[in-house]
Amino acid sequence: MNQKRPLAKRMTIMLLCVGLLLGALVGFNLFRAHMFAKFMASNAAPPETVTAITAGYQSWQPQLLAVGSLRAVRGVDVTTEVAGLVREITFNSGQDVKTGQVLVRLNDDNDVALLQSLKAQADLAQTVFNRDKAQYDIKAIAKAQLDADEADLRNKKALVAQQAALVDKKTIRAPFAGRLGITTVNPGQYLNPGDAIVTLQAVDPIYADFYLPQQQLGQLEIGQTVIVDTSAYSGRTFAGKILSINPKVDSNTRNVQIEAAVDNHERKLLPGMYANVKVDAGAKERYLTLPQTAITYNPYGATVFVVKPGTRPNAQGKVLPVAQQVFVTPGPTRGDQVAIMKGVSEGTQVVTSGQLKLKNGTSLIIDNRVQPADNPNPSPQEQ
Repeated sequence: MNQKRPLAKRMTIMLLCVGLLLGALVGFNLFRAHMFAKFMASNAAPPETVTAITAGYQSWQPQLLAVGSLRAVRGVDVTTEVAGLVREITFNSGQDVKTGQVLVRLNDDNDVALLQSLKAQADLAQTVFNRDKAQYDIKAIAKAQLDADEADLRNKKALVAQQAALVDKKTIRAPFAGRLGITTVNPGQYLNPGDAIVTLQAVDPIYADFYLPQQQLGQLEIGQTVIVDTSAYSGRTFAGKILSINPKVDSNTRNVQIEAAVDNHERKLLPGMYANVKVDAGAKERYLTLPQTAITYNPYGATVFVVKPGTRPNAQGKVLPVAQQVFVTPGPTRGDQVAIMKGVSEGTQVVTSGQLKLKNGTSLIIDNRVQPADNPNPSPQEQ
């Protein structure tokens, strides 16, 4: 009995020593893991500063885009049908004129004198015809004499009308109402038939001619609203409506020509200008949108980085959000915006700039003091 007690005592001491050894080993491993984690945290990649936006839905008006050319409703270079010396110019360059307003008078002294002579001859022929008709009524002359007098009267009247038309052509008038251009013609200058005097343009309204692919014909109809803008007036748009759709498609380009009338009561738009044309096509639609800078296009698809809550504190003990790359399906674009058809849900926070520095799990610092462009209708400077 006395021999068993020292044995039990030694066994207890041995077990205590083994327990202490195991406890020390476990404690050392825990301490090492803690120190390793602390070391890794202190040596982790620093967080990246990015901008981010919360994805949300917006109403979009589907539009067809084209580049067109502006053309006057009526436009002509005013010329002269007859040669002559310029006696008087009755307009100023850039002036608005009415239909029939006198623009230029050519020297017509000789023509007017000849007209008066022909009128005198016609009056004499009329007198002769009237006298001979009275004599014919009493059978004093033959019917052949009266017929000759009548033919001579008609001939004289035709010569008067011809000369009167020539005199009238020496006064050049505006064929329609519009705005005159700049002229280089001066009094005393000799003009030949067909010489241009000044351009005349009717610009209110003004036509916009543009082309669209044949596959968009089904979205076009007479009376559709169009919006026109030009680089000459940054941020300014002009409204109009489609007037005509060419019944023939160009066999070389498979495009169809469209003509629209654009309101131009301020006379801002001028013929010959190019213009960006947007045609409202169909009812408004609702799309989840993001700035185009948020999308990264790769050979294997389009991706964005979404902001996810972090799980581990950094060296300073802060838990920062992290980046996670996801695939998306982009849709139509509008200005600086792009529609997202699949991959991102409403309310998701998406990185809009700084993606080149990111990978999955990168810690983020979000600084939105300077945001990338997100305008559905940017001005040309922003484009």
